[in-house]
Amino acid sequence: MLPDFRVRQRDYLLEISRALTEELDLDRVLDRIVKLAAELLASSAGLIALRESDGWRVAATHGVHDEFMKFLDPLLEDIPDQGDPARIALPEVNRRLQRITHSASMGLLTGVGLPMIARDEVVGVIFVFRSYRGRFSRDDRNMLQAFAAQAAIAVSNARLYSEVADHSRHLDRVVESSADGIFILDPSNRFTRFNRACSKLTEYPATDVVGQEHSEIIRWSSRESGPTLEEAAAGGWPLSASAELYVEGDLLRASGSHISVGITYAPTFSDDGRLLSIVANVRDITRFREAEELKSIFISVISHELRTPVALIKGYVGTLRRDDADWDPEVVRDSLAVIEDEADRLAALIDDLLDASRLQAGALSLNPSDVDLLQLAEKLARRFQTQSDRHTFTVDRPADFPLVYADEERMTQVLTNLLSNAVKYAADGGQVLIRGWQAQNEVVICVSDQGPGIRPADRHRIFDRFYRSEEIAGSTQGAGLGLYLAKAIVEAHGGRIWVDEKVDQGAQICFSLPGGEG
Repeated sequence: MLPDFRVRQRDYLLEISRALTEELDLDRVLDRIVKLAAELLASSAGLIALRESDGWRVAATHGVHDEFMKFLDPLLEDIPDQGDPARIALPEVNRRLQRITHSASMGLLTGVGLPMIARDEVVGVIFVFRSYRGRFSRDDRNMLQAFAAQAAIAVSNARLYSEVADHSRHLDRVVESSADGIFILDPSNRFTRFNRACSKLTEYPATDVVGQEHSEIIRWSSRESGPTLEEAAAGGWPLSASAELYVEGDLLRASGSHISVGITYAPTFSDDGRLLSIVANVRDITRFREAEELKSIFISVISHELRTPVALIKGYVGTLRRDDADWDPEVVRDSLAVIEDEADRLAALIDDLLDASRLQAGALSLNPSDVDLLQLAEKLARRFQTQSDRHTFTVDRPADFPLVYADEERMTQVLTNLLSNAVKYAADGGQVLIRGWQAQNEVVICVSDQGPGIRPADRHRIFDRFYRSEEIAGSTQGAGLGLYLAKAIVEAHGGRIWVDEKVDQGAQICFSLPGGEG
């Protein structure tokens, strides 16, 4: 038969073991340990102090009065913790606990403390107090050491659990805050994670995706050459941890629309070679595709716009230089006029390209002053009238039209582009009307023509760089920069530009600038 105290020790340790396996909250486990330790050793009180990275702190108490803690906390704050903590810090903790116990009780209390060691590291100390004189026996110390060992295990496990939980939460935050979409598949290609960026790209909420098969969510409306994940898996992919798979194309979204994305799949394997998961990064490549498309358009448009005037200049110069012809002065004048016009056209195109480059670099400079926009429009209308006998240019000017604070040269560029488009796209002629008025805190200018108008499908794109409608691209000259530059200049002045959709015939483009004074 075991002695009573051995039975009690066994029962108490079993209870603590159950607490360790059933309870993940460290404070609750430590509270239970210190209470049981005090009860088993017939002590009136006890405490557990833990060694943290920034010093010592009392983590659990039983039967300790608040007044006692007021003396204890300051004593624990300045304990030296250099070198071997078991040799220096721990004895100092015990010494101070003994001293304050003796002082606070006027010699009536005795105490004993033992280190809590886990994985060869001192994590704290367990200390119990008795309200009667007498030394703690060897059995008392052995029993307290058993409690200290259990407490050390609890602290170590709790810290490991906390570190794992913190690491997991950190990874969750990293995945969720990623600007790129990230999803994770299990070996059967079912979703186990689907981050916020993925939901934004695909329009599927994560709660609807997790557990679904990959092919039910990742569906392509069009795709570049190369296999999908399912096709690659059917062929044996992945064979190794370095076997990445990249798929690019237009992804179908939940709404039925599509978005251009590139998805990189990377497998993860266990040490014994089992496939654990597939991690995928989803990147929106819409802008990259737009950039590629823009580059193609730029090359096509600019090569066409450059080729025509250069061919005309070269042709007329070659004709005039012929040694076997004696040209009339009028023919020479007409030929030189064509050369001059085409050279001006080239110079204008170069200026537009330079302005477009400055806009891209954010280097469009303004030199504002007081400007009468309608007076400027009248001057430009007279100039355009000399160049076209099929159009009538009219400026509708109210008597109290105000001045605006703007860059006159840049506003000339805006009005010139709008009038040039009105002439170009209303090829059969008709009236070109420039109207202006003040509306609340802005000045509005509209330029209208009597041409075929702007298709609804083109209205939201005509201000894009190099954009030209397919219907007119082959029949009219232009690089698609005029309205792009006009929009940039107006917005640089704090204004706005738009297509008026309310006109019944032709096209009307309006812009506004802030302020103005009469």
